[in-house]
Amino acid sequence: MAHQDQGRINDTGTHAGQLLRALMWLFGGLSLNFLALRQDCTWTAQTLMYAAILWAWSDEKTLGDRFAVARKIIMFWFPGQPQPAGSYQAFVKLLRKWTDPLIERLKTVFRRRMKEMLTDVWLVAGFAVFACDGSRVDVPRTRRNEERYSSKSKLSREAQKRRREAKRRRTRRLARARKAKAPNIWLTVMWHVGSGLPWDWRAGPADSSERRHLEQMLAALPPGSLITADAGFVGYELWKRILAAGHHLLVRVGGNVKLLKKLGYVREKDGWVYLWPDGAAKKRLPPLVLRLAVVSGKGHPIYLVTSIRAASRLSEKQMAEVYRHRWGIEVFYRHCKQTFERGKLRSQNPDNAMVELQWSLAGVWAMGLHSHVRLVRRGVPPEKISFAGVLRAYRRCMREYKSPPDAGERLEELLDRAIIDSYQRKNKTSRDYPRKKEEKAAGPPILLNATRAQQRLAKEVKIEQQKRLSA
Repeated sequence: MAHQDQGRINDTGTHAGQLLRALMWLFGGLSLNFLALRQDCTWTAQTLMYAAILWAWSDEKTLGDRFAVARKIIMFWFPGQPQPAGSYQAFVKLLRKWTDPLIERLKTVFRRRMKEMLTDVWLVAGFAVFACDGSRVDVPRTRRNEERYSSKSKLSREAQKRRREAKRRRTRRLARARKAKAPNIWLTVMWHVGSGLPWDWRAGPADSSERRHLEQMLAALPPGSLITADAGFVGYELWKRILAAGHHLLVRVGGNVKLLKKLGYVREKDGWVYLWPDGAAKKRLPPLVLRLAVVSGKGHPIYLVTSIRAASRLSEKQMAEVYRHRWGIEVFYRHCKQTFERGKLRSQNPDNAMVELQWSLAGVWAMGLHSHVRLVRRGVPPEKISFAGVLRAYRRCMREYKSPPDAGERLEELLDRAIIDSYQRKNKTSRDYPRKKEEKAAGPPILLNATRAQQRLAKEVKIEQQKRLSA
């Protein structure tokens, strides 16, 4: 990053100085030449980006108060510059215009740092593994938020009839219907399993497709990545696009997936199956050749399919290990929504809500990257790093930004202590929580032997594919 204002930065031995050095490290190499502000604008490209991150990190209850805290720290850092405008509306208007290009460039810089500085945890089972999953983020129930982010789907006539006939379940169904109409943003994150840090994300209205979001994020993945996901990310078209992009997949399957055996499309080995739905067969599209494994789960077996057919490259034990690590993305969402308190955004304007969400995710990533590089190099596994401890360290520096740190309270020292203790927590799975989800296990996939007609069609499709390749 070009630091044209470097000579006027107030980098004294204060908490603010430590924060500044952390941000300068995080944004090193980021060019802001594309960001053209008006000549009379009191914000610069550099101070705007710094303020956006501080605004995201702040724990104040209102967005205006978060902005006020960020602005005070910016003025402390840059005493020789004109004071940036004190209007929150002007600040967020600038962010609405520049958030998308800034976030995309930040993603590129952060990804490069992860590859260069987290080499010890970059691979899992020999692959760069990424987990993908979606979650809802609530927004205030304003008219514009409802118009932008509420689901557009309506109840069918059969559903309405069932509601009338099942009177005893009426209250529960109505409550679910009201919740479905509540405005919320559907967020899908691509999460790097080895480091425990995000890699990419997409967001949209409540009825957005997380599968479509995954497809949009494929281009940003390193070549040959292994994508692991739960039973919601299934389907011939999705898997075909993943493989066509040069990546591998490891996905849990259940009763919503039909797999074939003995199709004869390739010389088969033990555990090999095919995904070839009727729609793809009618279009004479080739079947997807996969490997099915059954691993032990909590009380029931888990069925996994992978495009890596050679067990020497990915054994069943490694498949189980990779899928168990996928649970970390659920923990990541819990950190963002509960610990970081971004489960419900504050913005009443839909455009501002998306800006708030984008910078919140960038803020979590920035904190995680800065702390993980330091702690992983000291031998701390990513899963042992306390997100709550990291968050407290940065927020403490923000609250006491004018004062020098006491002994043991420098940012680096606070981060060094942000480690999860070895205390063994009690198992709470049997506790009857009011909002505890009672979801059924995915169950086994439908596994059928191919019919003779399917075998003949598969041979014809194979011959056609070979002719296309040789032409």
